[in-house]
Amino acid sequence: MHYLDANATQPLRPAALEAITAALAVTGNPSSVHQAGRAARRIMEDAREVIAARFGVRPQGLIFTSGGTEADAIAIHAMSPGRRLIISAIEHDAVRAAADNPVILPVGADGTADIAALEALLRDGIPSLVCLMLANNETGVLQPVHEAASVCRRHQALLHVDAVQAAGRMDVSLQTLSVHSLAISSHKLGGPAGVGALLLAPDAPFAAPLIGGGGQERGRRGGTQPVGLVAGFAAAAIACQSDDLVRVAMWRDSIEQAALAAGAVVCGDPDRRLPNTTCVGLPGVRADAQVIALDLERIAVSAGAACSSGKVTSSHVLQAMGLGALAGQAIRVSLPWNVTRQDVDAFVAAYPRMAAQLRSPLVPHAA
Repeated sequence: MHYLDANATQPLRPAALEAITAALAVTGNPSSVHQAGRAARRIMEDAREVIAARFGVRPQGLIFTSGGTEADAIAIHAMSPGRRLIISAIEHDAVRAAADNPVILPVGADGTADIAALEALLRDGIPSLVCLMLANNETGVLQPVHEAASVCRRHQALLHVDAVQAAGRMDVSLQTLSVHSLAISSHKLGGPAGVGALLLAPDAPFAAPLIGGGGQERGRRGGTQPVGLVAGFAAAAIACQSDDLVRVAMWRDSIEQAALAAGAVVCGDPDRRLPNTTCVGLPGVRADAQVIALDLERIAVSAGAACSSGKVTSSHVLQAMGLGALAGQAIRVSLPWNVTRQDVDAFVAAYPRMAAQLRSPLVPHAA
């Protein structure tokens, strides 16, 4: 199988697997005060320091969660009381589901959030929480978070950033971005699924935990921490710093050239985006039909977000960009940390065959 669906999940890195295995050999609840508990807690706190340093936050500002979805939900739950909620039109469903009756910030045809519109919204002085992702999970387009942070600070608004897809594929630092909170996820880095983190700036308010319990994570998220997963998370955070993203970007461009030559359209800003991600639409051919055809060629890609790729629906991201019917005709190709030349060559060879087959008038999938 040629796995080209890294934005759904990355392959587990060897260093992460090694760290998980070693940590699982340690018996003890990190909240227990005896020797076994202290050993588990040492592993967890060492991992916290590693991840905090990697993403520009103080260790005490890092809350371990079950993943990016929970991190987004905690941020909105903890910071939105008494504030109007503003989210971009291209946010992940994790943010969309947690947001109660939000104001929608529009995006342009290039998939970039409209900062002038954000400025206009905040000018009325109403206390607000703004949610703007750092990199879109479907198109890879980078969002103007620096500019949004400046606007939010000027109007005393809070800014939460979903950095789940960006972390590990570009420099990500809560401190450098000057935002109030940041969500990241282990398995997007090549660590284990089931663990993530919410990073909080010193001035980020925290009204109440989303999940109560025994007082873990400084009372901000209840539940015994998964020490083995946390250890793997930290190992992946270190390992991803060695990825050759220049090479990955060159191979992404090769994939795009093959798709364009076969009649596809690249969705989103071609310059401001993640090095591993492309979203290509094939006019007249349903996205799910393309995914199935490529799967038969042993190539794994997705139609939109992983959480919705099993459904025959149009992408809300591409709809917000004004792409019309193409919103249901685009696939996402996202290269993993261990992608090979053979993987890329397989796609370059298979895509034109797939496009020609599905565009044939004899094939019912073209619609």
